[in-house]
Amino acid sequence: MQAKNAIFQSAIFISGGIMNIISGGLMSAFLAELQHLSPMLQALIATLFTWFLTALGAAFVFASRSPSRRTMDGMLGFASGVMIAASFWSLLAPAIAMSEGKSLPAWFPAAVGFLTGAAFLRVIDRFLPHLHLGGKLEEAEGVKTPWRRTTLLVLAVTLHNIPEGLAVGVAFGAAAAGVPEASLAGAVALAFGIGLQNFPEGMAVAMPLRREGLSRLKSFWYGQLSGMVEPIAAVVGAASVMFMSELLPYALGFAAGAMIFVVVEELIPESQRGGNTDFATMGAIIGFTVMMVLDVALGK
Repeated sequence: MQAKNAIFQSAIFISGGIMNIISGGLMSAFLAELQHLSPMLQALIATLFTWFLTALGAAFVFASRSPSRRTMDGMLGFASGVMIAASFWSLLAPAIAMSEGKSLPAWFPAAVGFLTGAAFLRVIDRFLPHLHLGGKLEEAEGVKTPWRRTTLLVLAVTLHNIPEGLAVGVAFGAAAAGVPEASLAGAVALAFGIGLQNFPEGMAVAMPLRREGLSRLKSFWYGQLSGMVEPIAAVVGAASVMFMSELLPYALGFAAGAMIFVVVEELIPESQRGGNTDFATMGAIIGFTVMMVLDVALGK
């Protein structure tokens, strides 16, 4: 019960802080300061925030009790909803909009990028040794190795955080490139959404490691470590857009395809594994709604 209360209090605190930013003048002041920075630095700052929420989720290993499976399934469902909404509202829709009036059909760059992003993740998923959340050691995928379960689990989540970092970086790069359909506020909204869904992901990595006997400190370390790849991917994404602006619609679609691959291949199955299907589904619906509101409220 204490762990559940702590989780809900943290969720309320984070959501309340975001709503205060939206409704008050803090966002305007923050955006004004952010505008003077390079897009790579903007993306780095934004993804340091997303990493912080990953670490905050992992820090729940220091609570006296672990959250119930039902709570975890609901939070993973929430993360799924956020990523699905972000893929459309923040990535695919702008990619289609900025392709209108060109020689190719407006849907073509977004579709090609989407399929390429999903295929890229599939290739990495096929060869990189990793273990999905909740999986047994014998269920590890990729090239067979003698690596420990801890390493394989962290590799899986690290792999899946790459497209999230790329998405944030591409969004900031698009805003800096002066694309009419992109905005600095929209990129910040995407970073907020990614950060919100990183919170349960940090828990989903750290908690199983703690149950397997790792110390609280080691479990926390590995949990937060999974999110540290996002700042690197974000800087790469922002830089690639700045130097190859013509490929921006394809890059947005690529990030969306990679994110949807993660949702369908990892988050949704794991949220349904414990039998709490209705709870996980409602979490996904709420997550989708929250991300949609964030994009509309901050992105315009």
